[in-house]
Amino acid sequence: MSATTTPWEQVRDESLTAMNQAERAEYDAAAVEAEARLQLAELVYNARTAAGLSQTEFAHRAGTSQAVVSAIENGAQAPGGVMLARLAHAVGGTLRIDLAA
Repeated sequence: MSATTTPWEQVRDESLTAMNQAERAEYDAAAVEAEARLQLAELVYNARTAAGLSQTEFAHRAGTSQAVVSAIENGAQAPGGVMLARLAHAVGGTLRIDLAA
């Protein structure tokens, strides 16, 4: 008995094609959010490690918990503007947001 596998790209493309307009809009919005979470996770992780801080010390300086820092760094939680400013301050930086078209 042999198993047949289907490439991920084919499954994704077929699923996207089968979606109605509302489903596709919801999917696209979720994809944008997921990408933003990953970009923020990488940004926070890179800032913390460049400063030579553990998650615990970083959290203490930012006035939050290590669990929150971990959740941000693994993309499970998206920090808001105030939290991002606190995290930037914790590594001696400032928050600057650029919107690129």
